[in-house]
Order: sequence, then C-alpha cells, then structure tokens
Amino acid sequence: MMDWFPIVFFTFKILVLGTGMFFAIKWHYDKGKKEKENKKKEEQK
Repeated sequence: MMDWFPIVFFTFKILVLGTGMFFAIKWHYDKGKKEKENKKKEEQK
C-alpha cells in the first residue's frame, strides 16, 4: 500500500537537494567573479 512513498519522497528529496546545490555553487561562482571584477577596477584607478 505504501510502496509509492519512498519513490516519491526520495525523488522529491533529490530534486530539492540538487536545486539547492546548484544555487549554492552558482552563488559562490558569481561572488568570486564579482570580487575579481572589483579588483580589476581598483587596479585601473
């Protein structure tokens, strides 16, 4: 009767964690890129 629960639960869990990891990696990448650009601007002054 409850055989569908683990399939739905783990699928949902993988989607949520995958999305969270994607945005965490994207946030760190964008932050590093922004700092690099700021350093470049400071060197030009």
